[in-house]
Amino acid sequence: MSVFRVVGGPQNYAWGKLGSSSAVARYAAANDPEHVKIDENTPYAELWMGTHPKVPTIVYETGKPLSELIAQNPSKYLGDKVIAKFGSSKELPFLYKVLSIKKVLSIQAHPDKKLAQQLHASDPEHYPDDNHKPEMAVAITDFEAFCGFKPLAAIKHELETIPEFAELVGEKATKDFIANPSKENLKNVFHRVMSSDETFIAEVATKLVKRSVEEPSLFGNELADLIQRLNEQFPKDVGLFCGCLMLNHCNLKSGEAMFLQAREPHAYISGDIMECMAASDNVIRAGFTPKFKDVEVLVSSLTYSTNPVEEQKQPPAPFPRGSGDAKFALYDPPIDEFSVLHIKFDNAGKAQMKGIDGPSIVIVTEGTGKLNQNDENISLDAFEGGVYFIAPGAEVELVNESSKPFILYRAFCEA
Repeated sequence: MSVFRVVGGPQNYAWGKLGSSSAVARYAAANDPEHVKIDENTPYAELWMGTHPKVPTIVYETGKPLSELIAQNPSKYLGDKVIAKFGSSKELPFLYKVLSIKKVLSIQAHPDKKLAQQLHASDPEHYPDDNHKPEMAVAITDFEAFCGFKPLAAIKHELETIPEFAELVGEKATKDFIANPSKENLKNVFHRVMSSDETFIAEVATKLVKRSVEEPSLFGNELADLIQRLNEQFPKDVGLFCGCLMLNHCNLKSGEAMFLQAREPHAYISGDIMECMAASDNVIRAGFTPKFKDVEVLVSSLTYSTNPVEEQKQPPAPFPRGSGDAKFALYDPPIDEFSVLHIKFDNAGKAQMKGIDGPSIVIVTEGTGKLNQNDENISLDAFEGGVYFIAPGAEVELVNESSKPFILYRAFCEA
């Protein structure tokens, strides 16, 4: 078969939404009701879809890993071009996820390929993969995140006007940055923040939060509120400085996307998203986390680019290989491992997708319909939470038999 149902694996990290308020929980329970029973007191954070060995996706009909099926016929399930490009005969080049976020994730960055190989070789416990991890987030619901450093002028203004920020950074580094707002001095400011003593951070953070309550106009109401909200989740944390004061605060509406290159600091704050990335689980953490922080590696590896929020967003493009009654929006970042296609029916109808020269995974996020591969007489029920694999070259017909919306997201690799 070239089109068939698969089952991903939910992950119960502490930052996930609780119980059925989590899209991850609802999708996982709908697609795998035999094994996933929603506990309303348990956080459901991520649903993994791919061949990463940490959480391998399973073929629904056989109960065996998708990677095993691919290995039996790599040309059929990956395509010769993808095999030649990425060198694997059983692994997808991408890892696809749903995330449901109640609490801020750790401020983090991901290494590029060269650094990933070095880190994996020297510290495989903390860096389990030798691959890079560029990633893209497409909002299912309203979504907020940190993404990249703020423009230099904005950081200069905060150092000039927020006493606690300047106190943490120190007099010399503050004066150097104000006199010359440059990438080099930004790196120095970030290093000063990240290497500060935890007791001192807690002391200054307490004063920062107090000032945000008493003088919100000094910060702007949105930033003052953000500092207070995140302090409730991670009291007196260094993330209040390296995140709230130094990184762009990005808000996405449903259907909007942002792309995060390797070596760019970011953190997801709240909402539900589709996330796609190169097949890696490498993370260099900075703040809002009790986990291992690799400060020196983080400081030395970042690009220190300071693009405004709008430049972090990934605009949708047309998808000429889709036709019919659905709307198609292609999010195609400047990397080889993946693209994501958003498919939406507002009313009943049919749509066709021509074959893609590489593997795909599709998930339904709203509504019900049919997913057909007419050449092989395949017709699958497509329901909210349903996950499907599409082999290279397979032409697919989508059918919405209802007047209600029917929404799908398709991640694919086409070398």
